[in-house]
Amino acid sequence: MTSPATTPSWTSPFDGDLRGDLALALRLADAADAVAMARFDAADLEVQLKADSSHVTEADLATERALRGILDAERPADGILGEEYGTSGETHRQWIIDPIDGTANYLKGIPMWTTLIALAIDGVPRVGVASQPALGRRWWAASGQGAWTNTPDGTVRRLGVSAVDAISEASVSFQSIAQWDEVGRSGDLLRLSRSVWRDRGYGDTWPYMLLAEGRLEFVAEFGVKEYDIAALVPIILEAGGRFTDIDGVESISSRSSLATNGRLHDDFLTLLTSSPETDR
Repeated sequence: MTSPATTPSWTSPFDGDLRGDLALALRLADAADAVAMARFDAADLEVQLKADSSHVTEADLATERALRGILDAERPADGILGEEYGTSGETHRQWIIDPIDGTANYLKGIPMWTTLIALAIDGVPRVGVASQPALGRRWWAASGQGAWTNTPDGTVRRLGVSAVDAISEASVSFQSIAQWDEVGRSGDLLRLSRSVWRDRGYGDTWPYMLLAEGRLEFVAEFGVKEYDIAALVPIILEAGGRFTDIDGVESISSRSSLATNGRLHDDFLTLLTSSPETDR
């Protein structure tokens, strides 16, 4: 079975029980944490360059193999899309995994890296887990079940986006200036930075989780793949935010992303598509 011709809205209710899938996703994250942490900051870590000139480490490969092994055993009918080993199986129910999001940080011994695990059903990301074991943090969600995180003292807390309703009071994260410049939108980024209260490039998964926690109001990127963002979608949505591509379309395959606290989503879309100001 393949995905329907028309993908349901990301916010459409899900008529099914996702508790077992979420529990499996959390167990997958436990397994990934163990494999990835075993080689984190190792002096003899093996690092290679892929065809696209990005780095891949032995830990990226070993972590994805471990996740695929569990999925093959426990969900043999489901498909898998992984960064390192590609696509297998059908797409009606597809696990989308990034074994180490932030490989450049991982290989440098910087603890800002994440394992991302998602389950998409009929093309809609319904379950998402983002695990940062080097920092002892994890975030997770499933459609209709809320979004959650573990706090530094070990307790579990429900996530909720901020109530900020003015762009001038918003705090935003944009990944990098180079990303926006490469797609010819550096003027949009400059206009954004002039319009908000605060702008920073926190990078990778973390700013999306800060948004879900109510600490940011906007995160946007270019050049993202399905495995970079699929797990983030249910976490943002279940926290009360909104997630689209940079043009406002619900898609994880557009190679861009825009996540907001929801209240400001349309305002940010308007800001990013308005006539650019003359650079000063």
